[in-house]
Amino acid sequence: MEPQERTENVIDKDQIPPDDPRPVAHTKVTREDWLTVARDFLISDGVAEVKVLAIGTRLDVSRSSFYWYFKSRADLLAQLLADWERSNTGIMIAHCEMPAPTITAACNNFFRCIVDPDGFNHQLDFAVREWARRDGKVRRVIDRSDSARQQAIADMFLRHGYDAAEADIRARVLYYQQIGYYALELAETLEERLSRVAGYLYCFTGVHPSEEEVNDFSRFARSFANAAPERSPS
Repeated sequence: MEPQERTENVIDKDQIPPDDPRPVAHTKVTREDWLTVARDFLISDGVAEVKVLAIGTRLDVSRSSFYWYFKSRADLLAQLLADWERSNTGIMIAHCEMPAPTITAACNNFFRCIVDPDGFNHQLDFAVREWARRDGKVRRVIDRSDSARQQAIADMFLRHGYDAAEADIRARVLYYQQIGYYALELAETLEERLSRVAGYLYCFTGVHPSEEEVNDFSRFARSFANAAPERSPS
């Protein structure tokens, strides 16, 4: 366990007079900076390597900066997990709730959060799942998020006239397929993936998408080709 430092007297420089001797927070490094680097370590090396000293070294700041934003390493990990839930799960649910004239257009909205580099982060998702293998509390958060995601997809089908049982099954097929796509690390080009969009949409919904829907999604996906070539449209 890494020792904590006392930070009761650490305050922001804008809140104290010039002659006050108390230390100030490192104003060039924010809470989000700490979380960003912690997230990078989680993805690349696993939760065991998410350490205050290592993060501070990468940010080139002292421990006092860390304790300005977090109570402890455990607090950092808790906030990192909450940030993942708000982002990955929140983003997916928000896309499922977007208005759409057809169920195939609604599924395209779901896939938009997958191909957008600022959307669903599959590397982070799998890093958190690996973390959950060693931590029961994290496993429960994962289970909660999976349930919320599946329900959001099922609700999407319900809004387009599917009965509850069919909506549930189609939601599971769509969600499990997407997670499995990343787990298998399939090596496909963007164009290979896009060539299957119409077929995927038909299999997931039982409805043939319009040519306009397929073309619109393809244009959206290609707009990110250079920034995120590894993102999958399905």
